[in-house]
Amino acid sequence: MLAAFFITLLLTDGVSPCDRSYRDLLHFLNLTQKTDLLAMTRPVKNHSEPTEVELDMLLYAILDVKEKEQKFMSYVWIDLYWKDEYIQWKQEDFCNITHISLPTQLLWKPDIAIIEMTEKNKVTQSPYLRIFYNGRALLKIDMVLITTCKLQVYKFPFDTQSCNLTFKSVIHKDYEIQLVLFNNSKWTTNWSKEMTGTQSDWLLISITSIKGAIHKYGISRSLVVYTITMKRRPVLYIVNFILPVMLFLCLDLASFMISESGGEKLSFKVTVLLAVTVMQLILNEILPSSSDKIPVIVVFCIGIFGLMMLSLLETILVMHLMEKDSVSKESGADKDQNQSVQRLLCCSGSAGETPSQLLPLARQVSSGQLTGESHDSEKEVMTGSSRKEDGPIGYWTRMAKAINKVFFIFYLTTVCLFVVSMFYSWIKEEEEM
Repeated sequence: MLAAFFITLLLTDGVSPCDRSYRDLLHFLNLTQKTDLLAMTRPVKNHSEPTEVELDMLLYAILDVKEKEQKFMSYVWIDLYWKDEYIQWKQEDFCNITHISLPTQLLWKPDIAIIEMTEKNKVTQSPYLRIFYNGRALLKIDMVLITTCKLQVYKFPFDTQSCNLTFKSVIHKDYEIQLVLFNNSKWTTNWSKEMTGTQSDWLLISITSIKGAIHKYGISRSLVVYTITMKRRPVLYIVNFILPVMLFLCLDLASFMISESGGEKLSFKVTVLLAVTVMQLILNEILPSSSDKIPVIVVFCIGIFGLMMLSLLETILVMHLMEKDSVSKESGADKDQNQSVQRLLCCSGSAGETPSQLLPLARQVSSGQLTGESHDSEKEVMTGSSRKEDGPIGYWTRMAKAINKVFFIFYLTTVCLFVVSMFYSWIKEEEEM
């Protein structure tokens, strides 16, 4: 054992490897001087060989999806791996130091950007990167991304959205930097689902990743595309929007039991119609103004609004017909009363009475006629007998009631078919484009 100790002492020139520190490693790697040269160029000895940058992305949170602005907000963790051919050491020579943390400005870093990004990242980044003994470098980046995303709101709020995050180099061409996937899509999806802190009102379905290239203006650049697929949780929209609209429709159906004799039915229908209009204004604030197809929920609201408008017009028609019949009755009664007064005046005038003496008599006859009519009506109500009126009296009333009955059957059938068709459009699977 003593001999082995002296042999080890001779091999290390009298210095124990465990006496080596991080600063000794920095001196060995010449990182204490000329560090500006290390950050200027790609860390390759042969400039014709590309630098492979392994990219790994983890979705930590879905912050928001803005349908109106067509934007997707997310919080992601990004890991970048590449090899620096000028920085290597034997870990056994430095007390088994396998890695060292260095300021990011000391070494070259790949200029990776996201094509869909619209606002600058506001998260404070770590000032260090990690270098391993074999020359591999690791840079961790946390980013709050606000990216563009073409949202398809046709099946809102039962929609599934897919947003892309495309990573590429800003300056370097594909023969200078090659982006490589660090993990496959399945691993990324499972790990993201386990680590996701918040998903807003969305449910993460999958994350798919592919490697490709982009060719533009005669320049080819390597890129990696992550596609985040998520499904909306529709419960709040059902409770706060769809269900109230359906209740307004039920109220409109129930209004057919209100009598048309007064103006209460008409005012009630107008109030319900205005309530649906307010719901449409709320929907207009949510959905984008430009869309490939009209969303189903818009057709749903417009259809219900049209049905209720048709119901309102039918009520106006029925009330008009009944009012026409009422005017006919009143004009007939006034005509009979005037004829009775005229006959009385003629008979009394032949007897030699003065007009001042005839006026109280005419009033007495008129009040007596009205009292007789009231007694006749009470008798008719108590006996339960119904008297058919001849001529135009009561014709428009019967016509209005018949129209109201037929329209209610038609309206109820149309409403059922419309609602079933709308929910079928929401539930059915979306056809592949």
